[in-house]
Amino acid sequence: MTMTTKPVSRPPAPQRLTGRMKAVLVVLLVAQFMLAVDFSILNVALPKIGDTLGFSLADLQWIATSFALGAAGFTLFFGRIGDLIGRKRIFLGSLALLGLASLAGGLAPNPEILIIARIAQGLATAAATPAGLALLTTSFPDGHLRQKALGLNGALMSAGFTAGAILGGVLTDLLSWRWAFFINVPVALIVLLVAPSVITESRPATRPKVDLPGALTVTLGLLGIVYGLTQAGEHGWTHPVALVGLLAGAALLAAFYFVERRAAQPLVPLHVLKKRTVAWGNVLGLLAFVTETSLVYLLTLYMQKTLGFSALTAGLSFGVLGLGTVAGGLLAPKLISRTSTLTVLVGGGLLQAAFTGVLLFLGSTSASMTLMLPATFLGGVGNMLVIVGFMVTATTGLPDHEQGLATGLASMSQQIGITMGTPVMSAIVTTATMGAMSAGAILHGVTVAIAANAALVLLGVLIAAVFLRARHGRTQN
Repeated sequence: MTMTTKPVSRPPAPQRLTGRMKAVLVVLLVAQFMLAVDFSILNVALPKIGDTLGFSLADLQWIATSFALGAAGFTLFFGRIGDLIGRKRIFLGSLALLGLASLAGGLAPNPEILIIARIAQGLATAAATPAGLALLTTSFPDGHLRQKALGLNGALMSAGFTAGAILGGVLTDLLSWRWAFFINVPVALIVLLVAPSVITESRPATRPKVDLPGALTVTLGLLGIVYGLTQAGEHGWTHPVALVGLLAGAALLAAFYFVERRAAQPLVPLHVLKKRTVAWGNVLGLLAFVTETSLVYLLTLYMQKTLGFSALTAGLSFGVLGLGTVAGGLLAPKLISRTSTLTVLVGGGLLQAAFTGVLLFLGSTSASMTLMLPATFLGGVGNMLVIVGFMVTATTGLPDHEQGLATGLASMSQQIGITMGTPVMSAIVTTATMGAMSAGAILHGVTVAIAANAALVLLGVLIAAVFLRARHGRTQN
């Protein structure tokens, strides 16, 4: 008679959020919401900043561009640094930098100090976003609880972008544009006081080395692409500076690929990029952020230039879109659990595309708001379903020691998408209007750009349906 030993089983993962998990979730979500707000809070305040500090009209765009260059260009690099020195440490350090930079920006006496503060804010965002997301994914077990956490994170990130537009209008009109900076200071301080006792350190068991050639080529490549896109949005796609930036960025990113093939410890191991969930998931994330965040720009242009609304009224109108994104973020984890990630990606994309298409029927009178508001709400629900699906797809199935890389890639896709959207749609509007600035010409340009926006959403649906079908069955959520 043979004796068999019963294998020792691990305790099952918790099915409900524990008290500590809730505390971690609140701290990280507050930080991520604040970071998202910074992307858009200054948009409606730019004219008043220019008048106060003496920016020329041509130089005003550098207030946004200087932030975008740091936020998008250094995300992947700082995501890897988080793996090296500890994600908690870099998260706290970057929030401290964000608070100090925001204080400096609010007190800025001249354009030079303001631009330096915006660069520092961008670098802080590039470090805090992937570190915060990595802390989030490693704090919750793979499955329903992680999906729920990512759903809430995605909802607040998207709502934060929308809230930034609202807050920017309210603070600028009622107080001063300087409060668009100052508002970060108490929030960062509270997070810094609470986080150390709530969040545990997270880093790989084996400390990786920094791949300096890879870090240099990918960072410079991303900077070139982002700079080229911002110049294309301002001057058009054929402008020499835009073309040089885009071509140089593309060449450096191609060089990055070959550097990574030979590196002993690459910044981005190619076997990770070869995972279809990682590669195509990040493409979907980029498209999701390109489309919805640029739609905010297009509708701001429509409401202010065609309908004649004030910045405050236009900003408040986006509260409906914000509610839609929050609803989508709460709904997405439940739908993923009941169906599949692929179903949510495709269904959310179709919903977003349909109600983006509805916006093609906007007219030149304020009666069109009865069409715009419900369309943006439902389109926001669809967009958030895609964003949560992208986050789950791009980070599921990878070990903890690769979560910093996975979340760095996801954060990079998110921030490049946010950065790309407005310049791309701005260039389309500029081309369609052929320089005319009448209300009718603006409406025509916005309509053409909305059609392009809906087409990009449908491209994402096609990518999900074709390239992710084999990897996402009902049981692979």
